[in-house]
Amino acid sequence: MNNAPTTYAWEGTLHNGRKVSGETRGHNPALIKAQLRRQGINPSRVRVKSAVLSSLRSPVSPTEITLFTRQLATLSKAGIPMLQAFDIIGDGFDNRHMRSLLQELKQDIAAGSSLSLALLKKPHYFDTLYCNLIAAGELAGALEILLERVATHLEKSQRLKARIRKAMTYPLVVLIVATLVSSILLIHVVPQFRGLFAGIDTPLPGFTLTVIALSEFLQHSWWMLLMALCASVLGLRHGYRHSSGFRLWLDTGLLKVPLAGTLLKKSAVARYARTLSTTFSAGVPLAQALDSVAGATGNGLFKQAINRMRQDVATGMQLNTSMAASGLFPGMAIQMTVIGEESGTLDSMLEKVASHYEADVDNLVDNLTSLMEPLIMLVLGSIVGALVIAMYLPIFQLGTAF
Repeated sequence: MNNAPTTYAWEGTLHNGRKVSGETRGHNPALIKAQLRRQGINPSRVRVKSAVLSSLRSPVSPTEITLFTRQLATLSKAGIPMLQAFDIIGDGFDNRHMRSLLQELKQDIAAGSSLSLALLKKPHYFDTLYCNLIAAGELAGALEILLERVATHLEKSQRLKARIRKAMTYPLVVLIVATLVSSILLIHVVPQFRGLFAGIDTPLPGFTLTVIALSEFLQHSWWMLLMALCASVLGLRHGYRHSSGFRLWLDTGLLKVPLAGTLLKKSAVARYARTLSTTFSAGVPLAQALDSVAGATGNGLFKQAINRMRQDVATGMQLNTSMAASGLFPGMAIQMTVIGEESGTLDSMLEKVASHYEADVDNLVDNLTSLMEPLIMLVLGSIVGALVIAMYLPIFQLGTAF
């Protein structure tokens, strides 16, 4: 069953009669219309956005969104008017799509829209959590403070994602290099030995015959392997994007992988704690904050658990009890949550939890990086050594026969 949200383009009018339009992600048009009405917009048209047009659009990177948020927070804190701040920030970007995005936001704000409402029209760039935090800042009259918190949150999230990507890049590099070296040896070196063995009457060792058969297969049917690899990658990508069951199965399996599973679990806990701390400190009720946090962990199993926790909290259960019942959160995170709930400092305790596990992720990435260099040498040495042994076994046999 496909539960992935779809992007809808919508048009509507505000209470003052002004026409507005934008894009929102959701599961069906009825839910989109209900969401728009809660925002004070009377929807007149809701349609599925063309995937072709969406794919042709040059995206604005998350790094640029983070930089924009930090600059807007700095200028707002300095007392610069919002419209002037957008002009200043826009002049600093080379990406014309980013400048266009800022110009559209500025036009909406100049026409009387709030910043949060203008951001809601750009769901490709500003997610629900971002918009909710900005809306909370506007309602509390503390937009500068919330912009500062959102900017800090995005910067730390970007840094954590970069560390995770770095850790996952090294195994991929090892695999690619090992595949290239093996392919070159099998396609260009092994055939030279096969011609040498043609004049030998004695049967070749099984290991040598296996290597020669693999070499012949690669020479004549390499395109089949390439097609199978491409089909597998595309199939995994499609399944992960469009099948919630497959995504949950894959995310659950990744958490069980040695080293990588520990890294992913600690990063998910860090994201959960950082996002919940930022949201809760903004004055968002805990149950509503958990709803925004669920998608920020980057793991389907954690998302499922946090959705259950939201239901538990809504019925009166303490957050730490629900965390313990999920079986996913480490004892340290649960104990810090207990202290936060009892002392009324949940946001600061969660921030300490986030900082602790972000530091753990940094240490794990550094350790993995230092281990990868000897691992690459070991893998490549084993491959080359195995092929050399396979090719020289018949020669060794001939030497012992005389």
